[in-house]
Amino acid sequence: MAETRQLPLPLPHVPAYATTEFLAADSNEPARTWLTRTADWPAGRLLLWGEEGVGKTHLLHVWARRTGALIIPGPALRGLPPAPATPLAIDDADAPAEEAALFHLLNTAAEAGIALLLAARAPAARWSVRLPDLASRARAIAAVQIGPAEDSLLDALLAKLLAERALMVAPEQQAWLRLRLPRAAGALREFAARLDRAALAHGLRRPPRWLLCRIADDISDRSDDDFMDGSIAPSPSHPALV
Repeated sequence: MAETRQLPLPLPHVPAYATTEFLAADSNEPARTWLTRTADWPAGRLLLWGEEGVGKTHLLHVWARRTGALIIPGPALRGLPPAPATPLAIDDADAPAEEAALFHLLNTAAEAGIALLLAARAPAARWSVRLPDLASRARAIAAVQIGPAEDSLLDALLAKLLAERALMVAPEQQAWLRLRLPRAAGALREFAARLDRAALAHGLRRPPRWLLCRIADDISDRSDDDFMDGSIAPSPSHPALV
């Protein structure tokens, strides 16, 4: 009898952004501290930045839930957004659909005295911005980095990502994967997402070693730099202008 293969359904994994689900570590402590001190943000705005997968979006959702902020994805910013009536959180702020829309929103939020949190993969000085006024305005925003994840955090993150998807991977296999995959949170997130799709396609929740190897080897062929944007040491006492 021919082997049957389950077609993966278009049901994307929905991340859990609950406060209790965030993995606290030294690398994200300065960011967590500053997100509890909104009243102390210079000019009422803060840029949260860090490499792919370190938890920027998660912390942005936590802050938005606590402050009642409206979350806007940067790639959705077009035209002239209406003046904000609540605090704002802009994810992927370094990738707006239209730079003029982000510049307009920065201005209207400042005029309204609205707290504004932005999240991006790099500090504003490294954004690819063509609009000079936006570049100078963004560079003036105080910034705090989520540093690259330490080994203990990467261990916990891989276990969490697999558990969220009900993928049964033994602890010793997880330890082996950690040695094989790039030391970056983004690499672990990509591995878990690809493993989930492949396991579903094969009708498996306990992926065999060959499948783990195939996906891990494919990802490990990329360098750690593919998942990182460099690092600047964060300060727990004051956000930096970078």
